Amino acid sequence: MTANTTAAALEPRKMPISIQDFRKLRTSECVYVDKTEVLHRLVTRRFQVFLSRPRRFGKSLFISTLKYYFLGRKELFDGLYIAGVEKEWAEYPVFHFEFVGENYSAGMDRLRSALDSNLRNLEEEWGRNEQDDSFAERLKSLIKRAYKKTGRGVVVLVDEYDKPLLETMHDEALNSEVRAELKGFYGVLKGLDACLKFVFLTGVTKFSQVSIFSDLNHLDDISLTDDYSGLCGISERELLEHFKPEIQLLADKQGYGYDEAVAQLKKEYDGYHFSKHCEDMYNPFSVINVLDKLDFSRYWFKTGTPTFLIKMLERTYFDLSKLNGDISVTDDYMFDYRANNQDPIPVLYQSGYLTIKGYNIKSTRYTLGFPNEEVKYGFLEELLSIYTFNSVNINGFSAYDMALSLQKGDIKSVMIMLRSFFADIPYDLQEKRHKNEKYFQSLFYTVFTLMGQFIQAEVKSAGGRSDAVVKTADSIYVFEFKMDDNATVEDALQQIDSNDYLLPYQAAGKRLVKIGAVFNKDKCALTDYDFRF
Repeated sequence: MTANTTAAALEPRKMPISIQDFRKLRTSECVYVDKTEVLHRLVTRRFQVFLSRPRRFGKSLFISTLKYYFLGRKELFDGLYIAGVEKEWAEYPVFHFEFVGENYSAGMDRLRSALDSNLRNLEEEWGRNEQDDSFAERLKSLIKRAYKKTGRGVVVLVDEYDKPLLETMHDEALNSEVRAELKGFYGVLKGLDACLKFVFLTGVTKFSQVSIFSDLNHLDDISLTDDYSGLCGISERELLEHFKPEIQLLADKQGYGYDEAVAQLKKEYDGYHFSKHCEDMYNPFSVINVLDKLDFSRYWFKTGTPTFLIKMLERTYFDLSKLNGDISVTDDYMFDYRANNQDPIPVLYQSGYLTIKGYNIKSTRYTLGFPNEEVKYGFLEELLSIYTFNSVNINGFSAYDMALSLQKGDIKSVMIMLRSFFADIPYDLQEKRHKNEKYFQSLFYTVFTLMGQFIQAEVKSAGGRSDAVVKTADSIYVFEFKMDDNATVEDALQQIDSNDYLLPYQAAGKRLVKIGAVFNKDKCALTDYDFRF
């Protein structure tokens, strides 16, 4: 049922946690954010469509909503926007393909099993031509038979079309086989316009310059289109309109005022933009979980970082400081995802770890960055584990303890913690990283940014700025790290002075502290440090 925001609530209403079937959601008295206005716009204006969105962002539920709409299940839409505008509730043949529940990295048999299972379910209803040997031929015959029997175009809905591709990215030979099989399967759709009513494919990634989308270049990609930017996720307007009772309960339990609770929700889970002019979108999975449990946590992030992304990050040396809103790209670049691509930015965007932070109409370029604190700090903690090959005990290293020491003005303890952190990284790890300077710079960036959860920590990367700035109630600490084998602490402190790194903070009315440190990347150790007021 649609939320009644005027009614008082003594306890949270039922949230649609783990429910991806629209019929089940509508018949189990769950809170539902009405997405049928954008659904109606989509089905009346588009024909064969592709949508990329991060995992657990409501793609499966939206596909299920499309399924019941095209099956003519009018009763499920009572009280929703579409019930007031839809004139005919015709029933169409619906082919709904799902690719969950298989481990595709185990071999081609898993993909063949999934395709066969999907097709057999349809063949039980529409029959099978035994002469059709390939999966593509079976799909083509099914579409033609369903169209001939009903006189209505077939609706094809594909959820997570890319799951078999993503799970086999680490195995080039297997991935090539998967692409070839899916190319033929999906390619059938291109030549059957007369038999089709509507086609909708979703996934996390849009593979460019590979066989699948070269055959599906007729698909209408709406991933960056303003009109459909709110199709998945929860907008701020929807949050405040549909979940006011739960927000008040959350505020009461956490000891916040209502406005404070809204601000915390925004800081933790808001910030996604899927087009040039998209309104802020909240992560729906995290929102419904926090309003169900009345407790803040990294719900979306805890569901796991995709294996393919972890493997890519492990083999990529990337300047992590750019992730804080300093990445400028074209729209083509954001979807330039290839099987052999070594650049993590497109997949970080498509997976939901980065989002659009701005658009420059003159240069036609997008700026990307972290969407919110759930993603930012969860992602950096994950990276800390990846970058140290899980050798550093993250529970032993505490960004909170470092921040607390700086709040007390205990610089010595902070530097001891940093020394211990690097000392815990095994020597052989240095060889694996080939003493790559970007690797060590990324570790420094990660450590200081994680401190930003507790105090204001800024990590700079551009020339002419200090390596890190940390602000407490009464002090501002400016850090400069030297990684040159011949550098000294005096060189680091002198650089702070000669480049006037303290100048922007002179009017702050706080104690200014400059800290110089020398890092030996051969030994993977902080070898010396000093600080001056």
